[in-house]
Amino acid sequence: MTVKLDFEECLKDSPRFRAAIEDVQTDVSELETRLDKLVKQCQAMLDAGRAYCQTSKSFFNGLRELGHQCSRDTMMEECLGTFSTKLSVILEAQGEMIETTQKSVKTKLQNFVKEDVRRFTEVRKKFERSSEALEGALARNAQAPRGKQHEVEEASNALLNARRGFRCEALDYVLQINVIEAKKKTDIVMAMLLLMEAQAQFFQQSHESLSELDEYRQKLNAEHTQFVLDSAREKRDMEQRHAAVKKKDVSYDDSIMDFNADSTNGIAMEGYLYKRASNAFKTWSRRWFSIQKNQLVYQKKFKEQPTVVVEDLRLCTVKTSSENERRFCFEVVSPSKCCLLQADSERQQQGWISAVQNSIASAFQERREDTQSPRQRCSSMSQSIMRAGGSGGCVDQENNDCKALEDIQAIPGNRQCCDCGEPSPDWASINLGITLCIVCSGIHRSLGVHFSKVRSLTLDSWEPELIKLMCELGNNVINRIYEARIDEITIKKPNPASPRGDKESWIRSKYVEKKFIHKLPETGRNPQLSRSNNRATSLMQKPPLKPKPSRSLLPRITGLSTSDTNQKNSSDFNKDEEEEDLSGLHPGALLYRSAALQNFPLMADALAHGADVNWVNLSEDSSTPMIQAVLVNALAACEFLLQNGANVNQADSNGRGPLHHATILGHTGLVCLFLKRGADYNARDKSQKDPLTIAVENANADIVTL
Repeated sequence: MTVKLDFEECLKDSPRFRAAIEDVQTDVSELETRLDKLVKQCQAMLDAGRAYCQTSKSFFNGLRELGHQCSRDTMMEECLGTFSTKLSVILEAQGEMIETTQKSVKTKLQNFVKEDVRRFTEVRKKFERSSEALEGALARNAQAPRGKQHEVEEASNALLNARRGFRCEALDYVLQINVIEAKKKTDIVMAMLLLMEAQAQFFQQSHESLSELDEYRQKLNAEHTQFVLDSAREKRDMEQRHAAVKKKDVSYDDSIMDFNADSTNGIAMEGYLYKRASNAFKTWSRRWFSIQKNQLVYQKKFKEQPTVVVEDLRLCTVKTSSENERRFCFEVVSPSKCCLLQADSERQQQGWISAVQNSIASAFQERREDTQSPRQRCSSMSQSIMRAGGSGGCVDQENNDCKALEDIQAIPGNRQCCDCGEPSPDWASINLGITLCIVCSGIHRSLGVHFSKVRSLTLDSWEPELIKLMCELGNNVINRIYEARIDEITIKKPNPASPRGDKESWIRSKYVEKKFIHKLPETGRNPQLSRSNNRATSLMQKPPLKPKPSRSLLPRITGLSTSDTNQKNSSDFNKDEEEEDLSGLHPGALLYRSAALQNFPLMADALAHGADVNWVNLSEDSSTPMIQAVLVNALAACEFLLQNGANVNQADSNGRGPLHHATILGHTGLVCLFLKRGADYNARDKSQKDPLTIAVENANADIVTL
């Protein structure tokens, strides 16, 4: 250890010693400042490294997911999977290097500053106090009068003690100076050695990992080169075919696929035909028809399940149709219905008629060659006739109803009555989205349909939109709203054994008087959105609505976290909607925004706080919560609003109601829902267009044929 200050010089307390001490103090102070700065820089480097590792991890995961998406391309899948795996290994090594740097550099330097430098500072302060005490003792000893022996002895003794204490502190100080000088060198050098060792180990591991891919990279590079050459050749061929096709006369293409009963894919005939709808409009729609498995089916999109027109071709006949004004029409007549179809040409018409007739003949030939017993053939034929006649749906309906019951009761909290806790409830309130026991359902029914609409889970039929709505809410969600203040009240919640009177009192307090929901603050502010109740002249005279509870209160009401409240269904909406602070909205505006976000807990919360289900936003073309739900194709949200009294015909400032918007956007399911709920399909907007006109202009055959 190099000696910075000598102990002998310390005992002399010479000016040289004092100057050396000042130099050391200056060095240590500057060292402390630089080390503090270095520790902060090291921490910033570590934080940036961890952030880099985290974002790199997300990037590598994205590469791996892209490889899974390219599973049909072996080369792409293998390339992305192999490289993302190796990069992840290197990233793990980098993370280990960052943690080693944390321990070896930052922690060591931080401990040096906090412990060694602090100890040096404490010893220095003791030395300075003992030095001041010695100077004071020397002054008092020099000032002691010769004639006063008592004062002289006291001054001499004080000087002796002060000198002894000074020497002790000075020796300690010099020792601490020499120790910190030595420790500075050892600790900093060791930290640097550990840092470089971690760096060297990281780069060595990375090099070894990448070296393992040398052979694969060379192979992939060769495949890529060949792929580029093949692609260039294919591109040249396609350009030549493209030029040839452009020269070809395609003004009249009467091609048709020939009938093939022995086709490998089971499709004997396929092609486009026009089909006349059986509704009142008698509209025509173009569909892809095919004859397969002794059935005539059609579909609009490839991934859709084909719709069966004729269940068994042996039970039908086919003939041309001359009664219709349209050309090239023919009829497929079965025991239950008649389907009118139109081909593009006379040749195609005759081709389809022949194909159906040949398919019928082939089916009967197969039946004659079948070894099935006469009893089995009769049974099978009866089932086909029943299915063709539409009388086989009872079993399916029962299965659907059982499935609905299971789906609804599987929602958290739905296996007990929402109000008394009775297990296995078999009743529900469809506008609240809760399950009830038979006693509580009777009480709910007595409240009136404007408070609760009761339906049996086992005895009534359930539409798909109602099932989806029930699955979006549930007892837990509704109780977090209507029983939010249950801990603050003295009324005891009834149990299954409670008298009916207690249950009725509780249910009326909960849903009619709404005693247990969180109350809105009394200090109101102007709502963020305008509101109208079809009385625009009195709008400005209305006092501002009370604001919604604060952001800290809102998650407790809905049972969601703040991030969940603002980000639910984020993939369906733009960033502005996701980041909007919904907690500042009054009930009507909250219902308006949450309908667009398809956030059912917030919608239920807004209705519980008195939101107008037909609330109008004057700042956005007098749009309503229903129209907002239509814009995002939210079938369940529309059903929820309708169950709670929404007007299905309320139009915006352009005269367009929910049915208009659903038709414009091509949301067939919503159009069916609104027509079923009595929407006026003759209503015209400011452009004097009704929904049917819009559907025809958009060439939306599905909506036109409803």
